[in-house]
Amino acid sequence: MAQTMAAASELVTLKRPFGGNDGFGDGSNGTVADEKPKARRREADPAAALASARHEFGEHGGVNMSIEASATFTVMEPDTMRRLFAGELGPDRGDMYIYSRHFNPTVLALGRQMAALEGTEAAYCTASGMSAISAVLMQLVGAGGHVVASQCLYGGTHALLARFLPRTSGVRATFVDADDESAVRAAVVPGETRVVYVETMSNPTLAVADIPMLARVAHEAGAKLVVDNTFTPVVVSPARLGADVVVHSVSKFISGGADIIAGAICGPASLVNAMMDLQDGALMLLGPTMNAKVAFELSERLPHLPLRIQEHSRRALAFATRMQRLGLRVLYPGLPDHPHHARLAGVGNPGYGSGGMLCLDMGTEERANRLMHHLQNTTQFGLMAVSLGYYETLMSCSGSSTSSEMPPEDRARVGISPGLVRMSVGYNGTLEQRWAQFERALALMQPPTPLTHHLNLKGAADRDGTDAASNNHRKH
Repeated sequence: MAQTMAAASELVTLKRPFGGNDGFGDGSNGTVADEKPKARRREADPAAALASARHEFGEHGGVNMSIEASATFTVMEPDTMRRLFAGELGPDRGDMYIYSRHFNPTVLALGRQMAALEGTEAAYCTASGMSAISAVLMQLVGAGGHVVASQCLYGGTHALLARFLPRTSGVRATFVDADDESAVRAAVVPGETRVVYVETMSNPTLAVADIPMLARVAHEAGAKLVVDNTFTPVVVSPARLGADVVVHSVSKFISGGADIIAGAICGPASLVNAMMDLQDGALMLLGPTMNAKVAFELSERLPHLPLRIQEHSRRALAFATRMQRLGLRVLYPGLPDHPHHARLAGVGNPGYGSGGMLCLDMGTEERANRLMHHLQNTTQFGLMAVSLGYYETLMSCSGSSTSSEMPPEDRARVGISPGLVRMSVGYNGTLEQRWAQFERALALMQPPTPLTHHLNLKGAADRDGTDAASNNHRKH
């Protein structure tokens, strides 16, 4: 087992921090150019990268790795413990562990898979997505630091930057239209801005970030680009486009089962080790530790992620195309009229489509709620629930749920209307079965009208559009 773990730590490259106080260990306070070539040498396709990561075997040769459920680890000699705490020994130096809040072999193996998935040097897995985001920001920004953030973010992240960190750490956050390069440049303050923060695909408006542009602006000002890739694992690889750190709510598409809360931080090994420093590390001292049993379950699901994402994307494109034909207002980056359609096609990894998220704007919250009621309770199309990435379709009215932390004027500014229904498109059942359920729910929204008659007459024609939608998916 020692040889196996030594090989694992060699791939993760978990070195001690080697200078600098920003957590990147490069002493440059802004560039990681010396680390980018290593990321670029990795497999370009996320599925290929996952397959290239070291596969752990069980203690007795099982095809699945063993679960190291110990919270603490023994040493054979008293002086070994002193050397562990001094940093002379560790997972990468002698295959030795102290305590599972520091490093755990099973969690470390999952971190290696996440690093392979995102094309980064290292990764550390946490107890939740918000703990990953919070720890990264606290480590990189520091007390009194400045963050430039997209004005459209998950409500919890918005509240963290707008309220919690300013109150507890004096962090200043400037929210801007991340698609406006001049606005981002105007907001960034060289020497003060530590982080530029965006989501690859914004929650819930599905705007696609121009990651190469944002990386260029951030690096010119000596800041780091941190990207939340929760909506688009496999679809986009932000680190390969210039992002310094990639964070995930692993609870979503990566888990796929709506049964696990977890997060991940993917970036340079020096950052991971700085965050695990016994004296000054945000992860070590705040302690958002992932349970080894959870890490094992996730490691078994990751190999299937590319296949699941392909089907999420195929279904989402088919539904979005058909909804648009009915005259509904649909937001989906896979549609040619989406403002960022070409951008996503240009930066996305070929073969994985445009993701499994779509938005349907019903205009008012009352109409949105009525539609969701029929979709769940009458036709069984999906479930009214927050979160995403589940095999069932999940629906929520974003303005009154996952974006409710944002003030109403901010929601209006970024295009979150009261009737915006966010859908995480599932893949169980057949596509035609689910589409028929959607059509029935839409017809129940009002008494029989020419529109309802139109739906019935056009059902077969719309179903014929599946092949066209699939062809469009393959192109993009």
